[in-house]
Amino acid sequence: MAEEEKKKEEEKTSIDFGIGLGGIFKGIGNLVESVSKIAEEGKGIIEKSGEIKGLGDKAKGIYGFTIRTLAGGESKVEPFGNIKKSPKGPVVEEEREPIVDVFDETDHILIVAELPGIEEADIKTEIKDDILNIIAEKGEKKYKKEVLLPSKVKAEPISSTYKNGILEIKLKKEGK
Repeated sequence: MAEEEKKKEEEKTSIDFGIGLGGIFKGIGNLVESVSKIAEEGKGIIEKSGEIKGLGDKAKGIYGFTIRTLAGGESKVEPFGNIKKSPKGPVVEEEREPIVDVFDETDHILIVAELPGIEEADIKTEIKDDILNIIAEKGEKKYKKEVLLPSKVKAEPISSTYKNGILEIKLKKEGK
């Protein structure tokens, strides 16, 4: 009986990418559904990513997500990559969203972003109120992310470092 239940659970969480472009987008939909189920179950921090091939020479799809269980049992799903939802279905964009973590500390906010293959000189950041925009481009590697911060911050960062593809920005909260 336990083996039969295990098989049913595997069937519910399996992801079928099918064949061809339509099958790939159907598979992405199944992936998002699976992510939602995992988030509802609250299994801590889970990170998955992958590369979707077969979209032609010009298009390369990257999609991933991070699931975090926050205090109080609430789950947060953070997608990254260059496959976005649109009214016409999933589309592959030229720029991809990097993986970004936001840490709300007592007097500052720490943002950690993964930007592999980029040089520090190729990174531009813009801060306005409670939004941080990160844009980076070098050759075919293009990243863009609008990060909604937990509170308003000062326009100038306290510190900013970039090493081995990891950008860390420390922002001072307004009024602190």
